[in-house]
Amino acid sequence: MRPRSMAIGKIWRSAQQAGSSKSVRPSPSSSTQLPQISAVACTPAFGEGGACWASAGRAARTPVTPTVRASTMRTLSLPPRTAKSKGYAREQECQAAEAARRDAPFVHGRKPLRGCPNRGRGEVAASRASDVRSRAGMGDRVRIANASGYWGDDPEALARQVRSGTVDYVTLDFLAEITMVILQRQRARNPSLGYAYDFVEMLAPVLADVVHGRIRIVANAGGVHVEACRDRIAAVCREQGLAPAIAIVCGDDLLARVDELLAAGVPLAHLDDGRPLATVRDRVVAANAYLGARPIAQALAAGADIVVTGRTTDAALTLGPLVHELGWASNDWDRLAAGTVAGHVLECGAQATGGNLTDWQRTAPLDVGYPVAEVAADGGFVVTKPAGSGGRVSRATVTEQLLYEIADPAAYLTPDVSADFRHLDVRAAGADRVIVSGARGRPPTDTLKVTVVYRDGWRAVGYALLSGPDILAKAERLAAMLWHRLGTDFTDRRAELVGYRSCWGAAAPDVEPNEGIFRAAVRDPDRTKVERFAHTLLGFALQGPPGLGVFGGRPEVQEAYAYWPALVPRDLVRPRVEIVRGDARVVDQLPAAPPDGATSVGGERETRGEPAAAAAIAAGPRRRVPLRRIAYARSGDKGDHANIGVAARSPAAFAFLRAVLDADRIRGHFGDRCGGPVERYELPGLRALNFVLRHALGGGGTVSLRADHQGKTLAQGLLTLALDVPEAVLAATPPDGEG
Repeated sequence: MRPRSMAIGKIWRSAQQAGSSKSVRPSPSSSTQLPQISAVACTPAFGEGGACWASAGRAARTPVTPTVRASTMRTLSLPPRTAKSKGYAREQECQAAEAARRDAPFVHGRKPLRGCPNRGRGEVAASRASDVRSRAGMGDRVRIANASGYWGDDPEALARQVRSGTVDYVTLDFLAEITMVILQRQRARNPSLGYAYDFVEMLAPVLADVVHGRIRIVANAGGVHVEACRDRIAAVCREQGLAPAIAIVCGDDLLARVDELLAAGVPLAHLDDGRPLATVRDRVVAANAYLGARPIAQALAAGADIVVTGRTTDAALTLGPLVHELGWASNDWDRLAAGTVAGHVLECGAQATGGNLTDWQRTAPLDVGYPVAEVAADGGFVVTKPAGSGGRVSRATVTEQLLYEIADPAAYLTPDVSADFRHLDVRAAGADRVIVSGARGRPPTDTLKVTVVYRDGWRAVGYALLSGPDILAKAERLAAMLWHRLGTDFTDRRAELVGYRSCWGAAAPDVEPNEGIFRAAVRDPDRTKVERFAHTLLGFALQGPPGLGVFGGRPEVQEAYAYWPALVPRDLVRPRVEIVRGDARVVDQLPAAPPDGATSVGGERETRGEPAAAAAIAAGPRRRVPLRRIAYARSGDKGDHANIGVAARSPAAFAFLRAVLDADRIRGHFGDRCGGPVERYELPGLRALNFVLRHALGGGGTVSLRADHQGKTLAQGLLTLALDVPEAVLAATPPDGEG
């Protein structure tokens, strides 16, 4: 969460520091069937993306599936351990405890020991499959926690979740779109990097707790180099005398296959404007398909204790364990949709437990707990947090997160299911407990989303402190001096005063501040021009207007990377699972076929909601109040687009907002901050509206020169919108209402 990468400065600093240094189709009735895989020597992948390709003369899109020696997990043989082996005493303890518990019914906290370091993977998988059947039969819940919402999140969150003693799985989401760019830059400088190395640092102190506590970890920390991440984790495990099974999910990296795909007639056209990728092919540095939950579930079924992925959908980190534990079939659309919704709630960490909340004053501010989802076999789930932690779980905290970074709520598209968010029901169920239900699912599309990253010139950003009086005139003077001195055009340039309409544009009040940050930025294909800008800005420290203080040093010239969303037929992407424990490696080639019922479109989409008839608005006196009085909101980004989800504080407020808050009003509020059309969608179950602002982020990611290039502040800007609200609506809407 994806940031979701909100601590951008923190991430860039980390990046700079790093730089210096068998094709068996699952049964449609049950996903717990053990895959047919075999132990093999450490060999290279079966071709890029997990498939070999036919020679010329065969169909260009016909993958050749390699032969995989068939054996079941029950007969998988791993290196024997002796009394002198590390962990031997622990093995004896595991065996004794396992024998005592083998016939006991499942009770939370008394599962068969997952962490026994020397058990064969087949034995582990068999006992876990039995555990799954017991769990499903008793209607028990799977408890999945989150410990990271972006790269740079709280480094101690994993330890707190693991040591809470109340979870079965912990997921960690590191990969925002901007993060993939950073990781690609790291690997270009140092081939051993390209993954979220913070994950290893977070995991190391709690490895023993994870192994001995039978907690399983699922993280997309592999970034663009999952093998390196796996190898580093394995090295730390050896140092601690532990031997968990570590799985990696591969096959998302399509960079080496771009030319092959183009030649096969897959244009990888830009989703927004239809341009073929061939127009920027020579500048492409990364191409990753979004994988789904099935490879993660298959890794868990094969006995993995730690699963590391590259690019997957954020929700798949949660859905994968649920598919494995609860035995959901590949065409169980409503349950898959429910698991996807649970994953969407968890993926951004503390944003579901009080972080970034509109009503932030009502949240316990210290030691904010991270979310936990308790998911039942029917897909219903409870959102909560560890006892004694700070923060808050309420209808508002969960609803805001459900509205974060979505577009059409009728078609939340993933590789596993098209989830419908429109009729979700969120209800309080006690202190810091919220029940979520009502998810509906349809078959997914027959394509997968691909994120392509390409070089797009050079950029630099510089800052200077500026004070009043007449600060706006001073900022204008400084910008005029700068552009005149440079005497050249740039592909993009921007000068603004942070503190005066730099985030909200026309939506911000026209009040002159006493002080602010003068911010200037440029982007251009010519590095020489950008370097000249970096050298020139500092020169105004002694010749600019008074009250000017340059800080932060000379602007750094950086390569700019642009984001190119595209689609690829899913049958051309072959996920692959590798599991390593000690010196043994298991490689599993996953089926290429789409799930049963996959369609060419995401299902029938809801027609954009139109305002209700004016007659539906209560008559009588009105009072002008800010939108915040009757609603709360959250905003996020997807590429160059932003979304703002607005949830009403009462049913009466929702009826009013449906009538008056339309796309034109949003566009008028933000003015030229909206670079394209604004779309409106309704979510009646949540009593919410979702607005998608197309091309509102100046290109998004690392291309945009805006101060808020991810749209994080837009919801706060919208909540200042003044509305004439009927007194009857205000009387029915508590100021702290949550809907």
